[in-house]
Amino acid sequence: MSAAPVREARPTADTRSVTEPPKRPARAPRKRDERGRLASVALHATLCVASAIAVFPVAWILLTSLKTDRDSWLRPGELGTLGIDNYIQTLGETQFLTWFTNSVIIAGGTTVVAVLIAATAGYAVSRMRFPGHRPLMWLFLVVQMFPFAVLIVPLYNVMSELGLLNSYIGLILTNCTVAVPFSAWMLKGYFDSIPMDIDESGRIDGLSPFGIFWRLIVPLAKPGIAVTVFYSFITAWGEVAFAKVFLQSESMYSLPVGMSTFVSDWSSEWGLLTASSVLVTIPAAAVFFLVQRNLVAGLTAGGVKG
Repeated sequence: MSAAPVREARPTADTRSVTEPPKRPARAPRKRDERGRLASVALHATLCVASAIAVFPVAWILLTSLKTDRDSWLRPGELGTLGIDNYIQTLGETQFLTWFTNSVIIAGGTTVVAVLIAATAGYAVSRMRFPGHRPLMWLFLVVQMFPFAVLIVPLYNVMSELGLLNSYIGLILTNCTVAVPFSAWMLKGYFDSIPMDIDESGRIDGLSPFGIFWRLIVPLAKPGIAVTVFYSFITAWGEVAFAKVFLQSESMYSLPVGMSTFVSDWSSEWGLLTASSVLVTIPAAAVFFLVQRNLVAGLTAGGVKG
């Protein structure tokens, strides 16, 4: 008599749940531009530290300008008495307003002349083919390579022969030697990104070359022009090497040169220097806010030709 076959016991649902751990849902693959939690924390911590390092000098100058004690800079750990006495003395007892006016005239004149020359030169090289158009841009680049110290002596001799020392025009033209080369290269790259069809349509409508440039190209090149305006203004506003040599009377001093008289080998008016430093940033910040909408677009334009 044969034995009956033995059937294998199958595990029930409860047995499987006890012996086999539940499977975790598969994690979705991380996207290319998605950061992990640790990387995000490290990135934000780095940005906070970098921001604190950038803001600290400005905050220190602002705090020092509010200290009324003349020798407060000798005790940096003490807060002391705060007030606006340094600002009142700077505006009322020094020639700060005269220097401020001189700097506005010099920086404004440099901006207008530099942007006009750079825009016309950049447009001419971008659109026209004339003898020497390539060496012209390389000449701008070569001039930009020279440091200020090398250019002071020859420019001083030229301005002396022309009778332009200690004058607004002389310093404006001198500052243009620094502002025009970069601005011309910047605008030339931006003009290259504007299609030639716009020029052709202007010629069909009967516009002259200058009319095409002024009425069609300039409105489209506002971002690039905004960058050159900001660069030219900041270059002239904070320039001190040329101004210290070419401006010879105190009534013609620009702000950087005038502010340098607050601290010398025999006296140290750190309160006046820091207060005037805070006031100097106001026009630069105003120009930045005026052009900030077009600033980023102008800096990135011209990198890729359309």
